[in-house]
Amino acid sequence: MSRFAEPEQRAAPPPQISPEEEIAQLKAELGALRDDRMRAECMASIQRDAVQLALDLLVTHPDLRGFFRMFVKQLVEDSESHACGVWLVDEATGTSKLWMANIDGQTLEPGSADWRALDVPRESMSRHLSESKAATPHAILEYDGDDERLPEAVREFHRAAGVRSFLAAPLYLPPRKLGWITLASVPDSTCERQWRHALLDATAKQATLALYYSRLVENSLLEARRQAVLEERNRIARDIHDTLAQGFGAILMQLQAAQRGGAANLPAAAGRSLETAVDLARSHLIEARRSVAALRPQPTEPEEDVATALRRMVDLAQRTSDVPVDLAIDDLPPFADGVEREIIGISQEALTNAIRHASAQRITVHAAGVRGVGFRLSVADDGRGISGDRGNAGFGMTSMRERAERIGASLTFVTAARSGTEVVLAWQPAAFSIPRAADGDR
Repeated sequence: MSRFAEPEQRAAPPPQISPEEEIAQLKAELGALRDDRMRAECMASIQRDAVQLALDLLVTHPDLRGFFRMFVKQLVEDSESHACGVWLVDEATGTSKLWMANIDGQTLEPGSADWRALDVPRESMSRHLSESKAATPHAILEYDGDDERLPEAVREFHRAAGVRSFLAAPLYLPPRKLGWITLASVPDSTCERQWRHALLDATAKQATLALYYSRLVENSLLEARRQAVLEERNRIARDIHDTLAQGFGAILMQLQAAQRGGAANLPAAAGRSLETAVDLARSHLIEARRSVAALRPQPTEPEEDVATALRRMVDLAQRTSDVPVDLAIDDLPPFADGVEREIIGISQEALTNAIRHASAQRITVHAAGVRGVGFRLSVADDGRGISGDRGNAGFGMTSMRERAERIGASLTFVTAARSGTEVVLAWQPAAFSIPRAADGDR
């Protein structure tokens, strides 16, 4: 190495600090650790209190609405806030709708006296929450009371109440959001905001679990009810099959045997009566089988369409009574699943009532489409009419009303003493939603 090489560079020694400065630095670090520990203990206390509150309320208020009434009331009191709102997400539309609110200790719900006063800010905030995109699904949204990001109607509501801080915590349970809890407060400081943020975060988690648990229980009860209804439908179907259907089948076989064995030797009137009895037995056997198919989750036979059923009913009525029956069938619309069966049942009951009870000289049955998609049925007679005390009585009328309600149709009885009766059924496809037999709703 050259004798003239530069000497090696040595690292500069660390600056010397005085003992007093070192003590001060240690104190600062200890203070920071103490603050972190106090903050952690505070958060743990908030979480513990939130869990305890939720457990206490679930025990004393097991119903969901009662739980949230007390929950939001307690949250407003504990956070010293002005108002708290619970918003639930409509699963069908994905929109957030205000379900319950507590303003200055007063609980407001749909139907309560002051609920309408929230209409404008409620609708505006509903759209805002539905469109809000947080950094993470569980992040709390923070606003000033007059924040420009909020809808103007909400800002006006806040200005009137003096609200200066507004928080919205999602009720988030992966993978979906169940709703929101909002908290509006009048006092405003950095410390208070941090405290309320932590409190709302803890309580929102407990509210989410309570909401989810309640829905699980509700779904479980609905499924149990559905299974019970389905079992009862199957039992009724078995009873109809084993009694009525088998009975009508046996009667039909005996009548047909009588026709084959001695119809030629019978008087003409007796032969016609026997033929009518065969048709009656066959018709009621079809009805019994249709009832079994309707009660079973999966029908095994195709259902008779409305036009064919009406022609069969009127033809049978002409042969079993002396009352003339006029039938008019215009172009009929397509029917949704299960609708034709209910319409046929209503038609049969209305025609049977007119023949048996109206003392009519003539009956008119008219079925027609309405503007290509709807349906209108009229069964009219010129008989004695229905008296006032009979309008709401009788299993037949009750059955017709229930069938109409089942498909979302309207059923009207137009009657007057000695002026006859008209039964009018009106159905529109957009006006109903009929469950399949497998749903077990009936």
